[in-house]
Amino acid sequence: MTESSLKNVLVVSFGFLLLFTAYGGLQSLQSSLYGEEGLGVTALSTLYGGMLLSSMFLPPLLIKRFGCKWTIVISMCCYVAFSLGNFYASWFTLVPTSILLGLGAAPLWSAQGTYLTIMGNTQAEKAGKVGRDVVNQYFGTFFLIFQSSGVWGNLISSLVFGQTPRQEAIPEEQLLSCGASDCLMATASTNSTQRPSQTLIYTLLGIYTGSGVLAVLLVAVFLEPIKDAQRKREGDEGPPFWSTLLSTFRLLGDKRLRLLVLLPMYSGFEQAFLAGDYTRSYVTCALGIRFVGYVMICFSATNSLCSVLYGRLSQKTGRAALYTLGAVTHLCCIIALLLWEPHPRQLAVFFVFSGLWGVSDAVWQTQNNALYGVLFEKNKEAAFANYRLWESLGFVIAFGYSTFLCVNVKLYILLGVLSLAMLAYGTVEYLEAKKVARPAAAEQAKPAEGEETETAM
Repeated sequence: MTESSLKNVLVVSFGFLLLFTAYGGLQSLQSSLYGEEGLGVTALSTLYGGMLLSSMFLPPLLIKRFGCKWTIVISMCCYVAFSLGNFYASWFTLVPTSILLGLGAAPLWSAQGTYLTIMGNTQAEKAGKVGRDVVNQYFGTFFLIFQSSGVWGNLISSLVFGQTPRQEAIPEEQLLSCGASDCLMATASTNSTQRPSQTLIYTLLGIYTGSGVLAVLLVAVFLEPIKDAQRKREGDEGPPFWSTLLSTFRLLGDKRLRLLVLLPMYSGFEQAFLAGDYTRSYVTCALGIRFVGYVMICFSATNSLCSVLYGRLSQKTGRAALYTLGAVTHLCCIIALLLWEPHPRQLAVFFVFSGLWGVSDAVWQTQNNALYGVLFEKNKEAAFANYRLWESLGFVIAFGYSTFLCVNVKLYILLGVLSLAMLAYGTVEYLEAKKVARPAAAEQAKPAEGEETETAM
């Protein structure tokens, strides 16, 4: 990496680190903090509903109008609003700020994906390297730094909430309704699931809001704006307004994208399960709210380390091997979670599950982004908008049924979606391999034709 491209990758990465230190910590706690009448989970569901709507048309428009840098800055402000909404958590503050965050989320991620892809390809051209490898490396570096946001956000929440007076032991009858058998009956408010004091909640929200404001300032001041060299070369002024608006949907005409919608959708399902169900029905139910942060730190740490590892590995093993690793790991976790009866005595097991979940999630985060960037290089903004659209739909559906389905049913749904997603992904890899094989066969046929002509002469 040259000095300037390294600086830009780091500015984007640390901006997202600060922003998601706040948002990640808040998301993990929504279902445990605001359990009454399902406010927390509803807020998360409307948040991803907003994201779903904005994925349809906002990203290409904003990126075209303001460029990647300012799209990131504007979107980050929507996240800060959500932190502020949590200060007076009610249906009238949490739901509107959730929608606002959702509207900002899709442009934020599309701009980040577009920015890193353009910069990777530009850098590869200068250095005479393969564009895909440099883009992969940039995403690996970004996700290494970004995924650690979960560590800091959850560490802050655990340290702040750890100041609650000592909790009494959780009664055995409550433990029976934890885990896969939880049908949301485990709402008996023992000391362990009880809300921390309002002062502690305000302290935490103050730290989170400050972190978000820092993120906005960092990107606004230090990130360099970037132009898409490919478009410049083609002398393209960019498509008209309606064309940009519809580009997200037009891309669905591509058979590969139609097959690939299940991958981001599954990514939404599995993250929603971890944030909404694992934290509440396993961790808070059996250990208490103060452990949520520590268990999620384990997820974020393995996620972060694996992200950078996969960036390097994918160049040697190819992406198919990594997808297989991710799918097999999640498959084993889902089956084990169905059978396991959580108990405070098995403290280590709570961490093993979240760690393995991180190993898998790192595959979906790094490889899905790189896959979309590589397969749809000429329609990057629309491709990343589609990615967020389908991921959001996964979140909306998963948080939507979160309040009325038993945990074991949710695990079976995860199992089904994972199986279908991997089947569809395998089909895309097969189509791509065939496409690569065809030009190679044509090249071999050409010299043979040349020889025939000579003979005829």
